Amino acid sequence: MGRAVVYVLIFAAFAAFFVFSPSDLPDRNRQELTRRLGYKFRTPTFDPLVAELERIAEERELGSRGNVIGVEQTAKAKIPEAYRDSNDEGRLNISSRLVVLFPLVDHSPKDGLINYEEMSNWITEQTINKLNSRTGRELAFYDKNGDGAISFHEYLPQFTEEDIARNETGHGQAGWWKQQFTNADVDPNGLLSFDELKDFLHPQDSSNYRIQNWLLSEKMKRMDYDRDGKLSFDEFLHHAYDIYKSYIEFETQGDDVPTAEEKFDELDLDEDEVLTVEELRPLFQYLNPGELSHAQHYAAHLINEADDNKDGFLTLEEMLKHEYVFYTTLYENQNGDYEDDFHDEL
Repeated sequence: MGRAVVYVLIFAAFAAFFVFSPSDLPDRNRQELTRRLGYKFRTPTFDPLVAELERIAEERELGSRGNVIGVEQTAKAKIPEAYRDSNDEGRLNISSRLVVLFPLVDHSPKDGLINYEEMSNWITEQTINKLNSRTGRELAFYDKNGDGAISFHEYLPQFTEEDIARNETGHGQAGWWKQQFTNADVDPNGLLSFDELKDFLHPQDSSNYRIQNWLLSEKMKRMDYDRDGKLSFDEFLHHAYDIYKSYIEFETQGDDVPTAEEKFDELDLDEDEVLTVEELRPLFQYLNPGELSHAQHYAAHLINEADDNKDGFLTLEEMLKHEYVFYTTLYENQNGDYEDDFHDEL
């Protein structure tokens, strides 16, 4: 299976297995929460100036389905350096941008070639900046009393004290959200600081043990058909393993992929022929991929798409020949070809 095809399957895995979709709330509240919590999965951004365009669009509540060309008019006033080398139509000249960015990505070693580690570090840096930017905007908007932190009621005002007291933990109910808030509140002081809010908004990218454990528990509930709190081999085979295999085939180009039996035996530390949440932890990044995880795979995808001689490195000439690969989001938006929302229910 080609790596580009596997990349599409991996992208689809993000769509199918996001657990944050508050379906039990009224439609307007549900749509607002999905927007605020970033459920629409975005392709990582190669160029930080394109990320700035996206930020401006989000601030204008246009999002990824907005009029990006119109947003560019705003961007020209705010970031004129992006358009010093604009083309005849006044659009961002991506060839010139690649010439500017190439030496910034090629730094270890600075040899005129971009390897996977350099590309991965660059895309990851852009992704972290994007996560921080979103978190900062959310904090500024929802921090009603200006104390630099967000309470549960500030962020989710639709839930009353009675809702919280009932502690109903069904998907999307007050207790369900309260548990996520509590998991992120490391202090715990009942408030989310910047870093805690970032974990709450982007749980798949969090290193918080409680958040990771909760995500795995939620994922297991959807795989555990006999409801015994564990995964049998059949449940593992038809759910967790398929996701894991797609990633490993992409990472290794199909070489040395463990069989379902081999992986199950490796994870089953106590050899009781079922897997607990704790035993599933080594698969966390595959079962709950976040934007940082996706950034690493996207970096490999970029190299694979533009590496004409298949030596594992990119030259500036190769990047210029395949310039649109690095600006997929920008050109999809300009042509009206938008990605689907990735917060549908299973």
